[in-house]
Amino acid sequence: MKVLVLPLSSLFFLCLLPSHSAEWERKKCTQCDKHLFCDCSDQNLVQVPSIPENVQGLNLSHNQIEVLKEDDLQEYAQLKTLYLQNNRIRTIHNRTFASLANLESLDLSYNFLASLSWPWFDQLLSLKRLNLLGNLYTSLGSGFLFRQLSRLRSLRLGNRSFRSMGRSDLVGLRGLDEMVLHGSGLQSYEDGSLGSVGPIGTVTLSLYGPFHSYPALASKILRDVSNPETLLILTDVTLADERSTQPIVELKQKAVRRVIFRNVSVTDSGIVNVMRIMDRSEVSFLGVEDSQLVGHGFWTNASATHPDKMETLYIKNVAIRDFYAFSSLAFLQNVLQFPKSVSIINSNVFLMPCPTSKLLKKLEYLDFSGNLLTDLATKESFCNGEGTLQHLRSLNLSRNSLSSLALMSTLFTNLNQLTSLDLSENDFSDMPAQCAWPSSLQYLNLSTTKLRRITPCVPPSLHILDLNDNDLTEFNLNLPNLIELRISGNKFKKLPPGIFLPSLEVLLVQRNMLSMFGKSDLMDYKKLQELEAGHNKFVCSCGFVAFFQLEVGQLVRLRDGPESYQCDSPTALRGQQVGDTHLSAFECHMVVAVSVLCTLVFLFFFISGVLCYKLHAIWYLKMTWAWLKAKRKRSVNRDDIRYDAFVSYSERDSEWVEEFLVQELENAQPPFRLCLHKRDFLPGGWIADNIMNAMEKSRRTLFVLSRHFVGSEWCRYELEFSHFRLFDENNDTAVLILLEPIAKETIPKRFCKLRKFMNSRTYLEWPEDETQRPMFWHNLKMAIKADEC
Repeated sequence: MKVLVLPLSSLFFLCLLPSHSAEWERKKCTQCDKHLFCDCSDQNLVQVPSIPENVQGLNLSHNQIEVLKEDDLQEYAQLKTLYLQNNRIRTIHNRTFASLANLESLDLSYNFLASLSWPWFDQLLSLKRLNLLGNLYTSLGSGFLFRQLSRLRSLRLGNRSFRSMGRSDLVGLRGLDEMVLHGSGLQSYEDGSLGSVGPIGTVTLSLYGPFHSYPALASKILRDVSNPETLLILTDVTLADERSTQPIVELKQKAVRRVIFRNVSVTDSGIVNVMRIMDRSEVSFLGVEDSQLVGHGFWTNASATHPDKMETLYIKNVAIRDFYAFSSLAFLQNVLQFPKSVSIINSNVFLMPCPTSKLLKKLEYLDFSGNLLTDLATKESFCNGEGTLQHLRSLNLSRNSLSSLALMSTLFTNLNQLTSLDLSENDFSDMPAQCAWPSSLQYLNLSTTKLRRITPCVPPSLHILDLNDNDLTEFNLNLPNLIELRISGNKFKKLPPGIFLPSLEVLLVQRNMLSMFGKSDLMDYKKLQELEAGHNKFVCSCGFVAFFQLEVGQLVRLRDGPESYQCDSPTALRGQQVGDTHLSAFECHMVVAVSVLCTLVFLFFFISGVLCYKLHAIWYLKMTWAWLKAKRKRSVNRDDIRYDAFVSYSERDSEWVEEFLVQELENAQPPFRLCLHKRDFLPGGWIADNIMNAMEKSRRTLFVLSRHFVGSEWCRYELEFSHFRLFDENNDTAVLILLEPIAKETIPKRFCKLRKFMNSRTYLEWPEDETQRPMFWHNLKMAIKADEC
């Protein structure tokens, strides 16, 4: 038994390892935004990733998740939105969603769920939107699946395998705003199954199988969902004969007012049958979308019908095979006289004959956008401008092949109630100088029509003018009634003059070539309240940045938000938001900054000059320069000493020097060699060179100090150069002789070395008493002969 302990424990460990490994390998989703929504779609995830616990929205669609375990979502109690569509989910634990009491939207569509379980939804008390489309379940289970979802407003269910529906399937649901039922494979339907929910705002039914094979079943479904307040959308059906159209009778009997046929295929016979069924019905809105008409419009058998409640006919993306052979529908006078709104969009319409136009006697709204109308065809459709459609208020001819704006104005000038005209995405290029528009026109859309200039062709009665995405560079029209101007996507370098637009409240001028705008530009608009001027090439100058950050919000509201306003130049600021830009004082106040800087520099030099004067710095610099120049010029060998002493004295003391000093020293035994400027200086030489050479060739420098010496300019030079020699060579070559008492303070303060020398050394004083003079001469001779250099 002991032998088996280790292998069994190891085996147990290995059995646990995969589950732990899965936990350890649980990936993190980092695609989370500031709104607490994480988009982890299309990342080949095989399980729910790790996300922040406070996340409120999670998109896990288009991954490879097959199983939802009990604790996959346990930590995310704050989730409000969860998208799991287009995975491979086959299994969901009964308590996977138990912690999601705040969940409002759950999408499990297009997975591999073969059955649905009521415990999944039992704790989702806040759920408002649930999508279960496109799975593999054949029924909704044993019933009461949605018993706790009293707040549910949108439910989408069904798939190609969905076979049966019972009365208890939708128990608990009330007042749905939307329901989508994919029941193309339904074979069994219990009366009242959908009727138990009560009136539903919009019901979309995909019932190809029932319409084709089980018309009675389709009738029961339509009977349950039809209601005067319900928008009923029938998709994926074929209306070919009387049998396939028979379930539509329920719409008339239940007084349905709004019906849309989507992705249907219908023949001439099917159209006739539907028109007969709907004769004198309550249907006021009839739409056909993404469908195909197989026929030529020969519906004469339905010409006697009277859909007198029909107000809106909406046709979009309808392909009419052999449309060029299509009937003019002139025989439908009883039918066409009722609609007030007709939309035929993206359906390859190239002509509406004038006789057909004359039948639309009550028409107020006409939308022919996205078709093949040309100038000639439009001329025919509007009966050469006779004003046939007298009640027309709104006309949309966008995305056709129109090229003459002058012709358009001529065709519509007699439409006296026309207030809105959309001619966008045509190819007008040029605008005529003058046009004749109805005086009632208030909205004109000429966006994306390749216009290069604007002329007075634009009617002055307009309240809204759309000129987006053209090649315009200026706008100088006087439009006193204009409230909103849209000129985004052009080549404007400045805002239009506000003086011509006194009533303007909204201006859209994005994606142009604006470099900046200022307070004066906006103040020209007396009533401007909202502005969209982002995505331009803004030059972030100091004035524009300051205006944008401090004033623009007080003048207008930026509808496109501050993030749309970014610097294009200077290069260093490109891509930065104008509102976050900070410029230095030198960039924004150059003159003031330079003035302040110059003032500071001047004060600096002025104070430095004063300090230099007080501290004798100028003198030090001057003497340093003179010393360096003298040293650079001389080439004397410092070992070649010619004199024992150089005598520096005032000319007014020359008598004492010549009679006493020279006689005593030069006649001594051995004699002293003295250098006197009067006899030994080189005639014509620079005084600084002579002084420097004399000092350099002398062992000592004798200063004969007196009041005359202090006042002598030459003596001051000699003192200065002696000072620098002392400083340069760091020795004591100076010998001071005082002819008369003189205070140390009379020596200039800048001769700091000499003043220090006088303070630290004994100097010789010329005695008045003749008995003391021998001692004076003895001491002087000893000072000259001293070995220290």
